[in-house]
Order: sequence, then structure tokens, then C-alpha cells
Amino acid sequence: MPSDSFTDRLAEHLADWGLRRFDSDSAYDQWQRATLKPDDLATLLRLSGQRHGGADAAAEIAFYDYAAQPHVLPVLYSQRYDYYLTVGSAVAKRIGQARTALDVGCGIGVLTTFYARQFPHCVFTGIDRSPASIAAAQKRAAEIKLANIRFECLDVDQADPPESMGPFDLIMATQALLQTEQDPGLPSKNWQTFERAKDATAQAGFERRTGLAGRITRLCGALASNGRLIACEKTRHLARRVPFQRALAAQGLAMLEPPLPVQYPIIEEITDDGPLYVLGRTGTPVVAWDESPEQAEAQVNLAALAGKQANQDEPLYENHTASAQQIWTRLPGRRIFQEITREEPDGRQVHIELGESQGLTYLYCANTFDQRQIVFAKSEQTAMLAQYYQELVSGFGSLPSRKIPH
Repeated sequence: MPSDSFTDRLAEHLADWGLRRFDSDSAYDQWQRATLKPDDLATLLRLSGQRHGGADAAAEIAFYDYAAQPHVLPVLYSQRYDYYLTVGSAVAKRIGQARTALDVGCGIGVLTTFYARQFPHCVFTGIDRSPASIAAAQKRAAEIKLANIRFECLDVDQADPPESMGPFDLIMATQALLQTEQDPGLPSKNWQTFERAKDATAQAGFERRTGLAGRITRLCGALASNGRLIACEKTRHLARRVPFQRALAAQGLAMLEPPLPVQYPIIEEITDDGPLYVLGRTGTPVVAWDESPEQAEAQVNLAALAGKQANQDEPLYENHTASAQQIWTRLPGRRIFQEITREEPDGRQVHIELGESQGLTYLYCANTFDQRQIVFAKSEQTAMLAQYYQELVSGFGSLPSRKIPH
């Protein structure tokens, strides 16, 4: 089957599950309110708060058990429509000739059932720690008469996959190994570099906090010697990507293809996810592990900026990516008005700098968790950047993701 057909087939599959795609928050909210009762919404809000607040297994299970209720399931999981479409298609293209596959953290089985439909030669096993999610997955698999799939309620934080399930030619773990959006990760050596020290204690602390060490060890134990692991977690942020990659490498895993950056909308918001890794312990690695940030070569023509018509309340140029550091290091004749470098209570080092180059005023911010920002404005707009500088100095332990206030 041509790989370019997966997206269309997956869209049909999602429709079979009752999932819908929305282009606006207002349209989704209207459908949600029309479909769910106020008590349902209140319960979801409460369980979601407990899940994010405590992040323990019981809170996670309670949330996903409720989300698996038949009247709640299509509404809640429609939020993940484009995630399913993007990541599911990417994984499906890589299943190939695998005969046995394990889907870790399969949830209600949306993607697991899709894979089983597309690859009847492969036996799929889905595991998840939410009993209600597994029940929903089993029910759906029976409804569409899938003979090459089974689901088991199992928590890889607590137990190895049973020997009867493996070893597996392929293990798929997407948003299941590393739920770390609240964890800052590992800091760089200082605010001027993206490089991390090889600190075994810090690495072990990250793996312990996130639960990664136990999960990845158990899964690698279930992987056939020549098997492949497909992993896709929220690790585009370098401070989390580096320790994740180091944990994978410590298991003897190597990249069998270049990592794939993943991006998809969640209704109106664009989300950077992944990268998606295809890993194995045998075969020739295609690329070496890379601990440098994602960044395109950045070029800023200061003379052209100086010639632009300025809007009094807006800067001439803003860059919130890692490439802002390239621009800052290459500023000619930099003259610093004010600067501060300090340690924050959480241990991060922050540098904030206000200065002038080539007749333009600039503001540069950097910290040891890879946030970079550079802003240029006309000299007559210096007061605007000076105010922003004071806001950062007085109020922010980390650099804000928002743009400079207009």
C-alpha cells in the first residue's frame, strides 16, 4: 500500500471513532457544550487539575478512565485529531514488515486499531494503565472485527510486559515515555552556550523525576534483539531532548534514520512535538546523536532594518529562537547600556542586555534552559525596550514566550 495513502485512510478511521477536526476554538467549544452536560465538564476540569497538579498514577488513571466514557470520548479525543493524523501517519509509514508490535500507552486504541487495520500480517498488542481505556479499545476492536490485535491493562512503571507478549519486532511509544512538560530538563553549562555537561547525577535525577529510567529499561527488555523502537515525545525543547537522547543511547539504541521534527495544530494552536526517532540496537546508525539546538542560519541586515519605517509601538524585528544567539554574537560595534546576569531560585542562569549596534537599539535575553530572544528597535524607541528590560529584570525568572508588549 503506498505510504501517501495513510493520511486519507487515517482520516476515515478517525471519523469511524466519531472524532472531528475543528479549525477554531469557538466551533469546538460550541460542540463540546452541546454534547457534554455541565456536570461532565466540571468533572473533566476537576480531574484534569488533579492530574496536572499531582502527576501521580492514580490521578492520571482517574482522568483517562473518565475520558473513555462513550459520551465523553469523541469530544475529548477530538482535541487530539491532528496529533493522531500527523504522528499516526508517520508511525504507519515505518511499520513495514514487522510481525509483532507493541503500542505503549495506547489509551483507547485509536492508533493501535488503525495500525492493525492497515497491517493484517502483524499482531499488535496495546497496553495502557487505564482500565476504562483498555475496555473501550477492546470494544472497538471487536466491533470492527480485528483478529490481529489484543489489549492489556498494564502499567510499565510497575511491571514488565509479560514474556508471553514478546519479544517484539517493533515497539511504538508516542507521548508515553516522557510526560515532562512541567520539568525544565537539564541546564546548559552557562547562558552563553547550549552545551550540557556529562553529569551522571543530573541525568539520573531527570530520569527519576520523569520515570523514564524504569519505562525504557522495561521496554528494551521486551524488544527483539534486531527489533526497532519508534519513540515520539515532547522533546523539541533541547533541555529535555538531551537527557532523553542520553537515556536512549545508554540502552545501546542508535538512530536508524534522521530524527523527524513533528508539528501539528491543536485547533488554533500550532504545536512543535517530537522529534520522532526510529531506533535499534543492530544495524548501521544513519546519524549520530546530536545535542545542538534546532536552528536555521539567521541573517539580519541592520542597515535595511534602520531604513524601515517604524511603528511607534512595535519593534523592527523579533527573534525568539536559538538563532537569536547567532545574531547577538555577530552584532558589530555593540555598545551595552545595561546588563545583568543572575542566578534564579530554580538554579537557572539568566542574562538580560540592553544596548546599541549600528544605530539601532537591541534587547537580548538568554538563559541556561535554551531560551533566546533578540529585539531591535529604532533609537527613538529606546524607551520601549528599556521598559521591557526593567520588566524582565524585576519580574521574570524565565524568559516569557510572549512577544514584547505592543
